[in-house]
Amino acid sequence: MADRAYRVLFEMTRLVDIIDWLARPPHAEESGLRVRLHRLYQPIGEFILAALQITQVFALRVAILMLATPVFLLFGTVALVDGLVRRDLRRWGGGRERSSVYHWSKRSALPLLVRAWVVYLALPFSLHPSWVILPFATLFALCIAITANSFKKYLLIKASCSRCNYHCIMAGHGLRMGGPGSKVESN
Repeated sequence: MADRAYRVLFEMTRLVDIIDWLARPPHAEESGLRVRLHRLYQPIGEFILAALQITQVFALRVAILMLATPVFLLFGTVALVDGLVRRDLRRWGGGRERSSVYHWSKRSALPLLVRAWVVYLALPFSLHPSWVILPFATLFALCIAITANSFKKYLLIKASCSRCNYHCIMAGHGLRMGGPGSKVESN
């Protein structure tokens, strides 16, 4: 991807050829537009080359991050399974629910993905991607595991008691699930 971006941005637009043409000093008898452009290019030539190299590094880092996306997917899948198993154990073991932990972890999962991209793209020095991606992927997996673990124990969607018209899970009361007329008995 980085090589393709270089070809599209610099070679297909002939920007590399223009920079090479401007960088070569003109002959002594030469005059005209090329001489004037060379004079303009001379003080800022190093900055233009630095901008080209920064663009190449940025494209390379974006390609690395795109190729690292399956790591987040893999870590997230393992964490989701682990969290759902822990939720099931908590549900059948009579554990306590903490909704604040659930909401905190749910809100922090997506910003961790964005922060991984921002941190790696903004680094002003060269660093192996594993030192940035793996800690953020681990934190992302931790958030997913906590979110799945602290999910509600019981889900009652539009359930109301047929005897007392309240949301009720008492034994012997009939529960109506869904719309009017649909009745499911729970004993």
